[in-house]
Amino acid sequence: MLHSFIISKGENSASNKTFITEKVPRRRRRRRRRRNAMAKTRNHEPSRSLANDTCTIRLTEIFGKATRSILGFFIMMGLCNGVHYLLRPFSQPRITSDTIVGLVVGNFIRKQLDISTIKTLRYIVDFGMVCYMFVLGLEVDPYVIFKAPTRDAKVAYAGMISTLILACSIIPFIGMIKSKEISFILSLSTVLSSTASPVLTRLITSLKIGKSDIGRLVIAAGMHSDFISTLMICVGYLFCKCQETRISFIKGFQLGILLLIQAVLTAKVSPVFMNWVNNENPEGKPMKGPHLVLAVAFMAFLCCCPTVFGYNPILSAFLAGTFLPREGRVSRWAIGKINYLLTTVFYPIFFFWMGVESKLTDFEPGQIMTWVRLILLFAIATLGKVVGTVIAGAILGFHWPESVALGLLLTMKGHFHIYLAIAAKTAGKITTSTSIVMVIVIFFTIVHAPKVVAHIIQRARKRTPTHRMALQLLDPSSELKILLCIHGPQNTPAAINIMEISRGTANPGVVVYVTDMIELTDEIASTLVQGEGVDSVTVTHTGVTQMREQVTSAVQSYVDENGEGITLRRMLALSTFNSMAQDICILAEELMGALIILPFHKSQRGDGSLSEGQTAFRYVNRKVLRHAPCSVGILVDRGLGSVEKISRSYVSQNVAVIFIGGKDDREALAYAGRVARHPGVKLSVIRFLVDADAVNAARRAGTYRISVAEQEEEMRQDDECFAYFYERHVAGGHVAYVEKHLASSSETYSTLKSLEGQYALIIVGRGGKVNTVLTFGMNDWQQCPELGPIGDILSGSEFSVRTSVLIIHQHNLKGELDGLDDDFSIM
Repeated sequence: MLHSFIISKGENSASNKTFITEKVPRRRRRRRRRRNAMAKTRNHEPSRSLANDTCTIRLTEIFGKATRSILGFFIMMGLCNGVHYLLRPFSQPRITSDTIVGLVVGNFIRKQLDISTIKTLRYIVDFGMVCYMFVLGLEVDPYVIFKAPTRDAKVAYAGMISTLILACSIIPFIGMIKSKEISFILSLSTVLSSTASPVLTRLITSLKIGKSDIGRLVIAAGMHSDFISTLMICVGYLFCKCQETRISFIKGFQLGILLLIQAVLTAKVSPVFMNWVNNENPEGKPMKGPHLVLAVAFMAFLCCCPTVFGYNPILSAFLAGTFLPREGRVSRWAIGKINYLLTTVFYPIFFFWMGVESKLTDFEPGQIMTWVRLILLFAIATLGKVVGTVIAGAILGFHWPESVALGLLLTMKGHFHIYLAIAAKTAGKITTSTSIVMVIVIFFTIVHAPKVVAHIIQRARKRTPTHRMALQLLDPSSELKILLCIHGPQNTPAAINIMEISRGTANPGVVVYVTDMIELTDEIASTLVQGEGVDSVTVTHTGVTQMREQVTSAVQSYVDENGEGITLRRMLALSTFNSMAQDICILAEELMGALIILPFHKSQRGDGSLSEGQTAFRYVNRKVLRHAPCSVGILVDRGLGSVEKISRSYVSQNVAVIFIGGKDDREALAYAGRVARHPGVKLSVIRFLVDADAVNAARRAGTYRISVAEQEEEMRQDDECFAYFYERHVAGGHVAYVEKHLASSSETYSTLKSLEGQYALIIVGRGGKVNTVLTFGMNDWQQCPELGPIGDILSGSEFSVRTSVLIIHQHNLKGELDGLDDDFSIM
């Protein structure tokens, strides 16, 4: 047993020894593998680090370039807006400032741009021009070429033909092109004979002559000229493509057939599809996404078809837009969205690209032929149009100055022409110097347009009878038209008394349009019933109808009893407070009223003080004062409405008019002349005269500054107006006259306080921008600036609670056509 135990023990120890010797190599192999893996990792770490660094650098470059591009875009946009703001007093269109900024910035930055950036700019510009030409095609009517030429078409065709003949006769001899290709000469002549209708239309509209006969004529002629010239370029490009690429006649014929098929399909199929989309998306509801996607895809498909066979995508987009239907919600949506994209995003990029491509160092100003080309190109574009329009005007019976103005306006070029000038240089047809010359010529065809429009307005003002709706200019033999506005029945008594004292004599009398100012709420809007006419609606709201019946009953009762010489009309200004002022101004203009009288937004309480009032009506009053087409009066009723009846048999009311000076005071004096004719009113004229020593002292102190020439002109007009009034009313003893010699605004305030309680109504001018010594500093502490300095004091809480005030303001003609109707006729 012991022997067996020893043997077994020895065997076990041997086996254990063997197990240990087998375990050691496995551990070593593991360690060796770990060491090899760590070595490989150390060997690959430099390559991974290098790859990471390269990726980081590349991303940094991409983000840096994108950041610089975005920053440059906003800088370009800001510069364009800034220069346009500076040129706004000269009425220059936006393309003028954009061209200047583009040439300067593009040449300054071009050295820092690489080739890839310039190529990207070119791709963006090409896409933007596709959108531009597509919208241009949507806005023209292709069927005008199949109709008998109208008057505007004859003017357009005459200007184009004369310019084409002149250009084809001169261009081959001034070294414009590198090789005298007939096709390019014809193309350049067509460009010179065209007109940029979007630029022209925008200019005519902004200068407010778009509704006149000459404005409508020049816009229509510009559209004709732009459409015909672009269509000629589209057809000419097809022949130039066949000639340059040496393609066979069969392939060129196939491309022409494809364009014809595109036009026919667009004209016949697209109306069906577009009408279906329009019917599925009625007005007033948001457009459905799938329909919008289908419409955009359909328009893109029509634009892209001819480009597969090598036709120019820009001209293809114009042809597609030309034959698409112009009416309908989809077309209007496309025009609006694309125009917004062009104006906000594309134009700054386009003019920057123009400046980059127009390298001014290659202009060659030292070469005499450079200036010869510049002068001759401008002369061709200008004289050709003028000669053609003068000939057409002589045939159609126009005055020759208007014919010349038409020609000068039709010479305007725009974005497409600038693009063609740069594209011709890129294609190697002309030199960079000639390309810059063409851009400068395009610029000069636009700059003169505002002056031409100003000349048209000046001639129209001399030849067309104007209607300045002001009391001073009103013929005494004509009836006075007053738009008398009220908030409700609480204003009716004061309105009746205003009608009474304003009636004058029975012949010619006064026409009063009593107008209810009612806010259009959702509740009232739900009760409106559409009448037979387009703008005819009936108000069925119970509260409104009862209020109007109450006012009508009171006013009509007065007219029936004492209304000799008064013609009563009832009107309604039913709108939101935001648009109520506009409705009142339009109503006054349509009725050719001479005076609008508005109630003050504050009303009198039982204790005589004024309530806080409704600020919305104050907003309406202030807006009417700014935009009214005639004189405006604001009535602060503090007792005038409590007068039951103003007798015509004896003097029952004392009324005063305060005259300091200025156009508003002259207007107030003109209205007071009407009041003076009432037998029951005793009118007193109180004239505030300033001491000359006080004016000189204020000027020396530097507290009062006014142009001497302006002051002398105002004083001359004041003296003429007052002398006429004095001779007509005061000299006969019908009107009392009081002079107050004052030296400062404090004396003015004291004098006004002394009038407290003496008069039932005081008529004053608002004052406007006239700031004499007698009112100097009063504007600083006005509570209601819309009343003017004098009116604010008289209607203040410190003044008498029994004296009503009528503040009169003569409308400002600045910024309008100086009394000339915007639909004037001069042709």
